[in-house]
Amino acid sequence: MDDRGTTERVLALLGLLQQRRVWTGPELADRLGVTTRTVRRDVERLRTLGYPVHAGQGVNGGYQLGAGQALPPLLLDDEEAIATAVALLAGAEGGDAALSALTKLDRVLPARLRPEVQALAGSVESFGGGRPVVASEVLMTLARACRDEVEAEFGYKDERRRVEPYRLVASDRRWYLLAYDLGRDDWRTFRLDRMSEVAARTWRFRPREAPDAAAYVQESIASRVYRHQARFLVRAPFATVRAQIPASAGLVRPAEGGSEVVSGADNLDFVLLHMTLLGHDFEVLDPPELRDRCAVLATRLTRAGLTSS
Repeated sequence: MDDRGTTERVLALLGLLQQRRVWTGPELADRLGVTTRTVRRDVERLRTLGYPVHAGQGVNGGYQLGAGQALPPLLLDDEEAIATAVALLAGAEGGDAALSALTKLDRVLPARLRPEVQALAGSVESFGGGRPVVASEVLMTLARACRDEVEAEFGYKDERRRVEPYRLVASDRRWYLLAYDLGRDDWRTFRLDRMSEVAARTWRFRPREAPDAAAYVQESIASRVYRHQARFLVRAPFATVRAQIPASAGLVRPAEGGSEVVSGADNLDFVLLHMTLLGHDFEVLDPPELRDRCAVLATRLTRAGLTSS
């Protein structure tokens, strides 16, 4: 078998060893479609790469993956491992897949890296259950800058920005940085995929009183970037409305009598139609002129529904 086939088979073996506590040689051979001799050779390859695979003898014997002492180069180097762990931590609330992957990574994560992963995890928040992909070097540079409270700089929209980074936030679509923009003298949200030449500076700063990072970023991308911001009271349970509106499309909060929805659009008619299509009764809270648009649209829709004599 060629090197690529061997690597894929060894990766498959590693995945099986991570799925349950003990496997016998014949069980692994059957799952991989190889001989028990090949299994023994692949186990030795994993050991050479640093994975602690233990072999037991007797009736209850078999192969077992132990806790990692060093992270082998087969999958990730140290920087990639930390970035992956932090990204998984951000998406762990989104479902079993992220939690499962994080558990598997933790089993082979070197002990020397665990404190840094734990510290950097404090710089990351999320909403919407996202698991977006971003360059590991960008993610780690900004995560460390948040943790160490040092300024960062990067290219953004054809200009150089200098900021005091506060938190990285993962949405259901993208990564964002919440930071205090020293050039604008205000809090700003930045998309990581639009950054270039990201670097941490040596200049430390004293943290300012900051907004809730996840809520601020969510509201920014759901309403502040648009020409109009609208607020509604929807006569339906919070869980129902939250499931209907993507986190990046609107901010949903529990409210007396239903759910409060904050959303944005460049056209007020568009946001009204979006609310109508949810299928619930709703009330316009802001802005006042949106109520006038309701009347105009209602008349237009009523007229469209009339049959000609």
